[in-house]
Amino acid sequence: MPITFETPDQADVHELIAELDVYLYSLYPAESVYALDISSLLHPSVLFAVVRDEAGAALGCGAIVMKPDYGEVKRMYVRPAARGRGIARQLITTLEAKAIEQGCHTFMLETGPPQREALIVYERLGYQPCGPFGDYPDDPFSIFMQKSAC
Repeated sequence: MPITFETPDQADVHELIAELDVYLYSLYPAESVYALDISSLLHPSVLFAVVRDEAGAALGCGAIVMKPDYGEVKRMYVRPAARGRGIARQLITTLEAKAIEQGCHTFMLETGPPQREALIVYERLGYQPCGPFGDYPDDPFSIFMQKSAC
């Protein structure tokens, strides 16, 4: 599957983000959803990638927000019909490689207990549990993870 770095300000990407939002709000109370909107994803510090099928249809997306000391994985989503094919793994690996090129060697993320499939993917990619980071509160609906690329 082609994975390219693109702008998130595209109609089909808006649809992906909207699907992800519906999914997240079905799992968590609103105050425990720490999602970035499209305008935040347009910031120059954000690496944003889209996975497309052979016909060009968007199947998934993800981002890494480059911080001074780490990159934060955000907005990871693969459409349900495309899951189970290693797309999320390829997407994260592509994002991490680009971030490493830009000097990032530590990756952090926040997810939640109901997202078992995501947790399995992150664990298989070397992410380990850690405490809250950045501006995140210690939220019972959050699981924090980190990975060192060194």
